[in-house]
Amino acid sequence: MSKCHPDIKLFNEIYPHVLKLQELAEKHGINDIFQDNGGKLLQVLLLTGLEVLPGREGNDAKDAQGNEYELKSVNTLLTKSFSTHHHMNPIIIGKYRQVDWIFAVYEGIKLLSIHQLTPSDLESYYSRWEEKWHNDGGKDINNPKIPLRYVLENGKVIYKA
Repeated sequence: MSKCHPDIKLFNEIYPHVLKLQELAEKHGINDIFQDNGGKLLQVLLLTGLEVLPGREGNDAKDAQGNEYELKSVNTLLTKSFSTHHHMNPIIIGKYRQVDWIFAVYEGIKLLSIHQLTPSDLESYYSRWEEKWHNDGGKDINNPKIPLRYVLENGKVIYKA
């Protein structure tokens, strides 16, 4: 095995802070800041006052009044649209029609803004997806997208860097 890279010294200086960030994340129900956008999720939760909902099924977060939200983020260095669900169908669409969505816009790991859209703001997408599902004989749609531009033009800004 070769010698350690010279940057290991810097890594070792920074790492205790990373561990503190992980401890904070765990307080908010995030098991790993390096998986599933955990660090970004923590930042969005802290800025919005939302609380993570445990489990992989259902909505992502809730507010103090118990209202639930779907949370999405995008890295604009990689793509210009938000992913939705890998098996979009009328049942999922029905759940989505019940909640507001929170969209976090990142450039790499730098948060640029957070936007909120209501079910009525997103209805044109829901209707289109539902129609496609029926026209395709009940075949689930693989991860239809919501364009970043639509979110920026139609969402209520709740945070701006």
